[in-house]
Amino acid sequence: MQSARSWIEVIPHSKALGMRLDELVNGTAEISMPYDTRFIGDPNTGVIHGGAVSALMDTCCGAAVMSHPLATGGTATIDLRIDYMRAAVPLQRITARAQCYHVTRSVAFVRAFAYDDDRENPVAAATGTFTFVRAARPTDTPPSTDAETSA
Repeated sequence: MQSARSWIEVIPHSKALGMRLDELVNGTAEISMPYDTRFIGDPNTGVIHGGAVSALMDTCCGAAVMSHPLATGGTATIDLRIDYMRAAVPLQRITARAQCYHVTRSVAFVRAFAYDDDRENPVAAATGTFTFVRAARPTDTPPSTDAETSA
């Protein structure tokens, strides 16, 4: 999990968007970003651009994958679908919460939601797949040979 924390801190877009890691445990991540006038997509309403919300959700999903108990390293987005349900309320912090709910040998499946202050009414929902590097299990290692055990 430390690698996931470090990863978020060094991603340039995470820094630029002011992302803050709020929770990271066992395949679940929560990351938020403040309202910032630099990210307004519609000057008439003050609504944050969907690209900033996308970046937040993608980063949060990746962090959830990296914090999975069986994960050993980084990840990359294979596919991410985001459904925008409503505009985030101007001046409110946006929070994404993602859960890595299933992993195979090489793919992680994640779902996420983004919220403003109204946690009952999501701004967006996402589902995605990410690359996954599984930790070796004792049964995954080849049996030792006599030469290895006698050395």
